[in-house]
Amino acid sequence: MQSVESWSGDDGAPTLAALTAANRPVVLRGLASDWPAVQARDAIDYLSALDRGAAVDLIEGHGGQSGRLFYTADRKGLNFTKRAGSLRELFAKLRAMADAARDDAPAIAAQATDIREALPGFVEANRLPMMTRDVPPRIWIGNRVVVAAHQDMASNVAVVVAGRRRFTLIPPEHTGDLAIGPFEFTPAGTPVSMIDPEAPDPEQHPRVAAALADAQVAELSPGDAIYIPYMWWHHVRSLDPVSILVNYWWNEAPAPQPGLAPIDAMVHAILSIGDLPAEQRDAWRAMFDQFVFADGKEGLAGFAPERHGLRGKLSAETKARLRRQLGALMAR
Repeated sequence: MQSVESWSGDDGAPTLAALTAANRPVVLRGLASDWPAVQARDAIDYLSALDRGAAVDLIEGHGGQSGRLFYTADRKGLNFTKRAGSLRELFAKLRAMADAARDDAPAIAAQATDIREALPGFVEANRLPMMTRDVPPRIWIGNRVVVAAHQDMASNVAVVVAGRRRFTLIPPEHTGDLAIGPFEFTPAGTPVSMIDPEAPDPEQHPRVAAALADAQVAELSPGDAIYIPYMWWHHVRSLDPVSILVNYWWNEAPAPQPGLAPIDAMVHAILSIGDLPAEQRDAWRAMFDQFVFADGKEGLAGFAPERHGLRGKLSAETKARLRRQLGALMAR
C-alpha cells in the first residue's frame, strides 16, 4: 500500500472541480483546523450545547470483531442492531465507555446524521469555504467503529472533528478483486467487500493482492480532511474512544433522468443479459465497451448529425422520448 497524496495548503485550497478532475484521493491537512468544533476542548460538550433532542438512528454492536460493523459469522444476519435514539443517549454512552478505558467496548454510533436537523447552528459556525455548492453535510459520531470497504456514487470530502481515523482506499477498477457481498442485504445500504483490507486472507481471496497493491492509506487527525473520488472503495477505522466526522457528498455529473441512474441501467443489464449463454454475454460485453464506455463513433463519419440517432448528441426531448419507450417496454 502507498500513502494518500497530501495537500499542505501552500497553494491555496483546491476547488471541488479540481479535485474531481484529478480523480485521485487527496488528504487536506488542517483544512478545518479553525473550526470551533475542532478547537473545542471537549467535542461532546460542544455538540451537546447544540443538541435539540432530534431523534437519530443508533447503531449498537453485539461485541467482538473489533468494532467492525459487518455480518454475523454465519452470514444470516448483521452483528449490530439499529434503533431510534437520541444524541444525548449516545453522548452518555460514549463518555461512560471512554471513562472506563474499555478497549473492547462494543461499537456504538450514529451515522450519516443530517447535521442541520440534529445540531442546529453547527453548519453556520463550522463552514468549509471550498464547499461552494449547497451540500447538506452529514455527521458520524461513535467510538472505535470500523466501516467495511464500500463505495459511494458521489464525490466525498470528509472532515475529522474529533479522534483519529484511518482510511484505506482502493480504485474502482479493482471491484472484481474485492469479493463484493449482496446488493440488497448490506450493513449500511450499499454493498461491501467481504475482505478486510487490514487483515486479508490471500488463500481465501487470491485476487485481493492486486487490489492491495494499488491501495492507498491515510491517517487523519482532528482538522484534517480527505477527498474520496466518485466510487472509490474505502474502508474506515476510527482509532479513538470518541470519533466524530463531518462529510459532504456531491456529484459533478448532471442528475440522471428518473429511473435511468447508472445503477438502474446495471439492474436492467443483469435482467436482460445475465442469463444469456457465455458467448452471447461476451458479444454484449464488446458492444458495451464500444458504445457505452468508448467513443464508438468511427463508423458515423460522413453521416449528417441528425442521422446519428442514439449514438449522437441527444436532446432533452429525445431523452424523454426514449425514457418513455423504455418505460412502456418494462410495463409489458
